[in-house]
Amino acid sequence: MKRTLIIGASTNPERYSYKAAHKLTENGHEICMIGPRQGELCNTPIHTDLIPFENIHTVTLYVSAKNQIPYYEYIIQLHPQRVIFNPGTENEEFAKKLESLGIIPEVACTLVLLSTNMY
Repeated sequence: MKRTLIIGASTNPERYSYKAAHKLTENGHEICMIGPRQGELCNTPIHTDLIPFENIHTVTLYVSAKNQIPYYEYIIQLHPQRVIFNPGTENEEFAKKLESLGIIPEVACTLVLLSTNMY
C-alpha cells in the first residue's frame, strides 16, 4: 500500500480531494492530509501546518499551480516517489523540478488511477 499525502484536502463532499480520501482508504492506502482548514476525514485529521510526515510514497495535489509554490520545498523534503498532478493542478515548472530530483511527476487523476487499479 502507498502512504499518500493529500494536499488541498477538504471536508466538503463535493470536492475531489474528499472523494479521493475515501477511495484511497477504501483501497487500503494510508492517508495524511493538509488543507486550508482543520477538520477530520476518514478518521484522519486535516492539518493546516506543513507536518514533516515520514514514509510518504505519493503526494496527490488538489491545489492550483500558483497555490503550489509554498509547497515546493516541503514536498521535495518529504522525498516521495511520485507527485500526482490532478486535473486543474498541472504545473510544468514544478514537474520539471521534481523530475530533476528523481521524483516522478504524474499528470493523472487519483480517482481514475484507483478505479482502474493503476494507482
